[in-house]
Amino acid sequence: MPELPRNVRIALTVAVIAFGALLPLFVEGGGGFIDDATLALAYVVMALGLNIIVGFAGLLDLGYVAFFAIGAYTMGYFGSLFHINVNGGEGLHVLVAGPAAELPGIHANFLIIVVLAIVATTVAGMLIGLPTLRLRGDYIAIVTLAFGEIVGRIAINGDEIAGFGTKLTNGRQGITPVDKIDLPFSEPFTALNLRPWYWVAFTMVLIVLFVNFRLRDSRLGRAWIALREDEVAAVSMGVPLVKTKLLAYGTGAAFGGVSGAFLGSYLNTVNADQFQFAFSIFILAMVILGGLGSIWGVVVGAIALSFINNRLIPDVLNDVPERIGLDFDLTELSFGIFGFLLVIMMILRPEGLIPERRRQLELGEGIEDLAKTGDDDDPVYQARVP
Repeated sequence: MPELPRNVRIALTVAVIAFGALLPLFVEGGGGFIDDATLALAYVVMALGLNIIVGFAGLLDLGYVAFFAIGAYTMGYFGSLFHINVNGGEGLHVLVAGPAAELPGIHANFLIIVVLAIVATTVAGMLIGLPTLRLRGDYIAIVTLAFGEIVGRIAINGDEIAGFGTKLTNGRQGITPVDKIDLPFSEPFTALNLRPWYWVAFTMVLIVLFVNFRLRDSRLGRAWIALREDEVAAVSMGVPLVKTKLLAYGTGAAFGGVSGAFLGSYLNTVNADQFQFAFSIFILAMVILGGLGSIWGVVVGAIALSFINNRLIPDVLNDVPERIGLDFDLTELSFGIFGFLLVIMMILRPEGLIPERRRQLELGEGIEDLAKTGDDDDPVYQARVP
């Protein structure tokens, strides 16, 4: 597929950004569509984070839900009534206004909580990366799967772990209500008008996209791709294995934490039942559907699967089995449908909806064509002097 001219790509990008920014003005502010769109944007942030780990660095992560959980619990710890006895029951308030400023518990500004979530998940990402430094392939998947399950079990049973006058988590009862986003120079967000939530999520996506493109074209991004293609050759050429892998885990985890903190506030609850293994597979399916390593592909894959899961199946197709005489709802087969879509993708278009150029050549035209392509527009082949 020929590369579009640079000016055309820039014009299309500007048009997509303008369309995304203006979309809430043409739909009902508290309707189902904007709710689904906001969730889709939050999932885009997560999928882009996982794409750094799986798509760029080639490290199969089956426990990505752990970073969602850590980010969400960070929001719950520092933006709710959970620590109700802190400061003698009078609460601790940091740069918050409105009702939250009068409530007991810890209530910090959302931007502060996002920074805390980034720190917590980055550290957790590097910790999960340490046991995998000498592992490859399926063994990495097993370790990350175990990490995700450990965090999930802690979330469920954390109500039995107490210390310093509080519990570690609130188990299946969850932490609720969670503070609404309270940004400087704006009113606290509400559940009746979802436009501000959408715009915050959209801004998060833009920032994460910018970081992804800059990382992909940087020396670190090229090191990730080198490790993905051939770890032994990359190390022999001087790529620092430990540092490069840990940075992949830490960076990808940070994006999951940011999205987790946002969803904790948006959904108004942090509940252990949200952090199941199936969610990791859901986000991984977005990356595979869009195209491993393809930034725009992952965006499209995340939006597509999110709307299929939150709107198409429950609202449009849910009663189809009943119409043909079957006694079940289509929502009961959601993950079976996702699995079917992935199988079809692997057969018809294994490189993904919008594939990365290198992967498209490997799976579509053959590896021998890689040596013949020297497009200066392809970031995989750009060489920059540091």
